Amino acid sequence: MATGGKLEKLLILGFKDSKEAEKGGIPEAIQNDAYFEALINPETYTLDYKLKFSESGQGQGTSGKQLKYEYTEPEEITFEFLFDNTGIIDGQPRENIADDLKRLKQILIEYKGDSHEPRHFKLVWGQNSIFKGRVTELSITYKLFNPDGSPIRAVARVKFKSSIEEQIRAAKEDKKSPDLTHIRQVKAGDTLPLLCYRIYGDARYYLQVAAANGLGNFRYLKPGQDLVFPPIDKTTA
Repeated sequence: MATGGKLEKLLILGFKDSKEAEKGGIPEAIQNDAYFEALINPETYTLDYKLKFSESGQGQGTSGKQLKYEYTEPEEITFEFLFDNTGIIDGQPRENIADDLKRLKQILIEYKGDSHEPRHFKLVWGQNSIFKGRVTELSITYKLFNPDGSPIRAVARVKFKSSIEEQIRAAKEDKKSPDLTHIRQVKAGDTLPLLCYRIYGDARYYLQVAAANGLGNFRYLKPGQDLVFPPIDKTTA
């Protein structure tokens, strides 16, 4: 049941990086002139969740290949925002919607020289932070025109992909699972069999890991180098 009170508009807040997006709020975005307020709140929005699988070999006595879980992709959210200069919606007619759309594009997809990439975003609706991520798609559909062909109404469809700090993502996922791909940075004293034992519970998989990383000499590991530990089929290893 709907409750009374002030109508809260959906806000898109822009930040320089994901750390600022995690900590920052409305004051910081306003100070940096990196925010967008919806003319009218979306009627719906769509959340997409995708799991990544690879096809393993066909099992004996089965009719098809088995799907092997690799990882869960970052979730995505899609909104549609209405732009209208007729004044029917807000009682404030404007000459055109070009300036509003220009500002939207500047905030969402403009390349920022100080960070060398477009902004990171936090979506806020009332007191709720509903999403944090990056813009991956922006499409604009023009729907109503003046006699001279200038658009007076449009719908912007925006897709965001979740982008959170790796420390937070690691806390949400089970990084100890041997069925997931791992990346480890070599530390002084590490050996490949020891690392394999920590990840797979068995040191004997060091040859497969050496091959996956193109190591000519598995006995020599350089501190600071990154090694990939892929999922290993223990039944055939």
